[in-house]
Amino acid sequence: MVVEKGSKIKVEYTGSFENGEVFDASEKHGEPLEFEAGAGMVVPGFDNAVIGMDVGEEKEVTLKPAEAYGEPHPNAVQKVPKEKFPAEAKEGMMIGVPLPNGQQIPAKITKIDDKEVTIDMNHPMAGKTLVFKIKVVEILK
Repeated sequence: MVVEKGSKIKVEYTGSFENGEVFDASEKHGEPLEFEAGAGMVVPGFDNAVIGMDVGEEKEVTLKPAEAYGEPHPNAVQKVPKEKFPAEAKEGMMIGVPLPNGQQIPAKITKIDDKEVTIDMNHPMAGKTLVFKIKVVEILK
């Protein structure tokens, strides 16, 4: 039995940047990652990589930004009046930006000057090439 689109599977993985720095791993979470293959629950390149794999099979895939978190969008970087931020706001700090529907998206404060705060709402891994080592440990259905 191999992984097909719609298969519920469990995988062990290690995600790293091209320089070898690990940014995430299933062992960090204490159990394999469970998801439905092809359902968009993981980045597209990861989703595509597991299709056709068998239980116990391992592979390493390198995902360009388009297959992972995309390229950074310049319009996701905004300048906001400084008075809208608390005095303790610092460069590098992550904040939640409220959306009209009540949800929040994460943003990073990249610059603070006398009048404005620059925030970047791009995903922190946008524009990065990612390397995943993947092992299918179980196909549930």
